[in-house]
Amino acid sequence: MQEKDVGISKGDTNMEEKIVIVLNEMSEYLSITQMKKLQEVIIKTFADNEASKVEISNEEFLKMFLDAKRIEGCSERTIIYYQATVKHLLSQITTEVRKITTEEIREYLSKYQKWNNCSNVTIDNVRRNISSFFSWLEEEDYILKSPMKRIHKIKTKTVVKSVISDEGIEKLRDNCNEKRDLAIIDLLYSTGIRVGELVNLNIDDIDLEGRECIVYGKGDKERRVYFDAKAKVHLKEYIDNRTDNNNALFVTLDAPHDRLKISGVEIRLRNLGKKLALERIHPHKFRRSMATRAIDKGMPIEQVQKLLGHSQIDTTMQYAMVNQNNVKTAHQKYMA
Repeated sequence: MQEKDVGISKGDTNMEEKIVIVLNEMSEYLSITQMKKLQEVIIKTFADNEASKVEISNEEFLKMFLDAKRIEGCSERTIIYYQATVKHLLSQITTEVRKITTEEIREYLSKYQKWNNCSNVTIDNVRRNISSFFSWLEEEDYILKSPMKRIHKIKTKTVVKSVISDEGIEKLRDNCNEKRDLAIIDLLYSTGIRVGELVNLNIDDIDLEGRECIVYGKGDKERRVYFDAKAKVHLKEYIDNRTDNNNALFVTLDAPHDRLKISGVEIRLRNLGKKLALERIHPHKFRRSMATRAIDKGMPIEQVQKLLGHSQIDTTMQYAMVNQNNVKTAHQKYMA
């Protein structure tokens, strides 16, 4: 095996010598064919490494990661959250991304929690975002192993979040002064759609006769959801009384009747809830209420998952808070 045949650039004599040593050491264990293959692999590997030695800054890695997430279909809101989380990490840990250690990240997370006096739920969300960044680096072969693999999920207290009671829903309905708001409440309560999906709906997406509509969820995933008779009646009344030409399903009450924004829905529901002394009324509470009602009434969890547009059934289970009264009734039925 001649040294001049190894194929590494002439300037890197030290590397060339090391490769020759490896080949010489292995020559007595491998056949000629195997030796040739080993030489090809070594040359290709080191050539690729040389080519990849182009310096990539931490900021460039972050930009590449965010671009990848956009291509995957993440919403702009999620992209902004990723960006803020990882950017803050990189502002505190100045080490080159490919050399950041598990210990550095552990220390950062500990300090972050102290600085912001945040809950375990919040710090675990930060951990998940950072983990996603390093997992991407690993998948793209920028690092051998993610430093997040030894940082496990942070334990959080299981809090049974409240849902909107039947009485609460009736109060909200009875105190709506606008047909639009009544239609919003009934559509949210019967479909369990996300508020972002609600405001993106167009009139053309609604099939009143079939009592169904097409929504576009996270990652622009299309799914069909269904609404009840009350929602149908109130939607029809609202649409029939519209005088504008906007194709958006829900628009502002005042001219020029632009598409309603998420914040508009949130503020409207929050104010109505406060007026009626109902506990924290917000769009997501309707979603949780729908999931809980569906499971309490015996709908299979897989079907609830499909209606809510969850990719993981574990996510659906978090929404499916079991009604304690139903537990008591079941105990009396089966155990008494």
